[in-house]
Amino acid sequence: MLAAYRIEAVVDVRRYPTSRHKHFKQENLKASLNQCSIDYHHVTELGGYRKGGYTKYMKTGEFGMGLDYVETLARSKRVAIMCAERLFSSCHRRFIADALKLHGLTVIHIIDPGLCSEHKGRKRNKKLDDF
Repeated sequence: MLAAYRIEAVVDVRRYPTSRHKHFKQENLKASLNQCSIDYHHVTELGGYRKGGYTKYMKTGEFGMGLDYVETLARSKRVAIMCAERLFSSCHRRFIADALKLHGLTVIHIIDPGLCSEHKGRKRNKKLDDF
């Protein structure tokens, strides 16, 4: 599916990059992506499960460093951001997508082969007003 969207790099934003599914364990995922000439980047700074909630965490320097890393990468490669949840609306990727959109990047959500949608962002997210 990544090849169909011409993805050149995958950014793994799972705080703990493991899975009960062998192919999603970090070492296996990295190896299979490498076989497809797709770069793998684990960006722990964007991982979920943050004390006080993710929107509060987004105001930290650590989050900013992770976001800067992804922005820089996305300006030179087609990047897919992944975590454990299939749908962005069910996980912290929605907040990362909002932040990237606020910074002027286009975010496309890949749902299934042949099914994707552009991230609209929230009309107003009070929790992101200070971001």
